[in-house]
Amino acid sequence: MTSLLESIRQRFSPTKPFPPGTYHYQAPQEDPRNYRLHLRLEPDGKGLLIINAATILHLNTTASEFAYHLVNNTPEDQVTKSFASRYRVSRSQALTDYNEFVNKIDTIITTPDLDPITFLDLERQMPYDGEISAPYRLDCALTYNLPGQMDPNSAPTDRVTQELSAEEWKFVMDKAWEAGIPHIVFTGGEPTLRDDLFELISHAESVGQVAGLVTEGSALGESGYLEELLNTGLDHLLIILHPRGEKTWRALPSVLEADIFTAVHLTITEQNQDQVMETLKLLSKMGVKAISLSESSTKLNDVLESARELVATLDMELVWDLPVPYSSLNPVSLELQEREHPEGVGRAWLYVEPDGDVLPGQGINQVLGNFLTDSWDVIWKPG
Repeated sequence: MTSLLESIRQRFSPTKPFPPGTYHYQAPQEDPRNYRLHLRLEPDGKGLLIINAATILHLNTTASEFAYHLVNNTPEDQVTKSFASRYRVSRSQALTDYNEFVNKIDTIITTPDLDPITFLDLERQMPYDGEISAPYRLDCALTYNLPGQMDPNSAPTDRVTQELSAEEWKFVMDKAWEAGIPHIVFTGGEPTLRDDLFELISHAESVGQVAGLVTEGSALGESGYLEELLNTGLDHLLIILHPRGEKTWRALPSVLEADIFTAVHLTITEQNQDQVMETLKLLSKMGVKAISLSESSTKLNDVLESARELVATLDMELVWDLPVPYSSLNPVSLELQEREHPEGVGRAWLYVEPDGDVLPGQGINQVLGNFLTDSWDVIWKPG
């Protein structure tokens, strides 16, 4: 018979987390939703749920355990029995909570054009809290080449003189996936200048990774380019908007009509500061739901703050942590010289240069290793 002290100890001691690792579920062919789930469980019990290689949920311990049962197709009665025992709740309460979780996941599965990182009112693990086994995202600068109308000296081509081949980039993505990195963002330079971009995005999709593209957008207006891009399985776009980027403005309506989450980046400069508010209003009217903002000089910080306030009143999402391509309007180097690094840099995400060198983040010239020549243990030293 269990002693009274042992009963009290069992009742109030923390539950043991489920085994860490990566778990996968593929819906059967007869399921019309045709979805797939990847779950990354951390040693502390928190986790990441990747839905259709398109949406990432940061989950707390309880939600991670629900996801574990969902991915492993555990019978409902076993789930409720397990949770009732582990958390000292009634089976009816455990069933209600589990069904609520499953319904929210089903909503994500059946809802098009979602933010790649969302949670639909799920209590979630905040992205930069606690120990993590691997970064959440890998930013891949495929090239430092820029469109012909831009100053080629804006990108650090003097330091990076070669580019990985398509097969080498696939090796990088495979290695990242094996390490547990669920999210790839293709950036540059201008990644659409790579003829193998479609092939690389398709590979990320086939592996199971969420794939994003950061582009100046002019190629999106070319005949058939956007359609082919969408057919690769691309999950989200960040379009860099230049004040006189006529091709980008012309392509934007077609992009916004497409079934893909699209954000727009605007750098505030001394030349465009007087037009920023009207530009934001126009973008909102066009249907832009997410905005990324930066300034080319800290002297424009007041304009930036006013722009952020306007974004909030226009009910647009503010995207702050995606990379911005090197260009004449890229303020990353300036900002890193004068400010602290963004929260999450070198931990929540890493940055890979065109030659495979790994940096903590864009513009931070501290080489952690090379994806082709170094083991993951050399590159990744979480602290």
